[in-house]
Amino acid sequence: MSDGYEILSLDEVETASHRGSTLIPVRHVLGFRAAGVNAWKADAGGQLIPPHAEDSGNEELYAVVRGRARFTIGEEDAEAPAGTLVFLPPEVFRTAVAAEDDTIVFAVGGTVGKAFDSGGWDSFALAHTYRQAGRVDDAKAIVDATIAEKPGHWGVHYNAGCLESLAGNADAALEHLRRAKELDTDGESAQYFREDSDLDPLRDDPRFQELLA
Repeated sequence: MSDGYEILSLDEVETASHRGSTLIPVRHVLGFRAAGVNAWKADAGGQLIPPHAEDSGNEELYAVVRGRARFTIGEEDAEAPAGTLVFLPPEVFRTAVAAEDDTIVFAVGGTVGKAFDSGGWDSFALAHTYRQAGRVDDAKAIVDATIAEKPGHWGVHYNAGCLESLAGNADAALEHLRRAKELDTDGESAQYFREDSDLDPLRDDPRFQELLA
C-alpha cells in the first residue's frame, strides 16, 4: 500500500462465515466507506448469497467474478457464468448457489439518495468467526474498533450484542442491545429484535423481554 491506495486479490482476504455462506469481507479489509462492497465464495452446490430481500432500501449489483452461479430471484432461476452482472432493486427476494467449484460473486449495495452508513455486520461476521476459532483478542479488537469508529450508530451496538449473545455473554449482549434500542429513534431495529436467531440465547431472559416491550 502506498499513497492511500491498495491492491489485493480476493483470494488473499481472510473469509468469514455468515448465514450459511462464506463471506469475503472486502469493505472491512479496505475500510471502504462509499458503499457496501463484499464478495462471496463457494464450491459447487454451496450457498453463495444468503437468502434475503433488501428491506432497507438498498439496490444491489452482483458480478460473477469466477466460476458460475445459479441465482434465484423471486420465483425465477437464472444461470450466471463468469462475467455476468445481476442487478436487483430493493424488496426482491434473492439468493444464489455455486454451480462450479471456486465460484466468487462480488456484491455492491447502496440506497439511492442516501449516504452509505454501515452498521458493520460484515466486520462482526469476521469477529464471530475469529471468536469461534478461539481468536478472542482478534475478535475483541474488531468489536472495539467498530464501536470506536461509530459509537452513535445503533446497528454497531446491535451487531455487538448479537456477537456477545452467540458467545454466551448475556450481560455484555444486553448492554449493547439496550444501547442499540436507545440510539434507534426510528424503530428500525424492532423487527431484528423479534426475529433474529442470533438473539435466541437471550429470549428467556426477563431483561431481553423488557427490550421487546
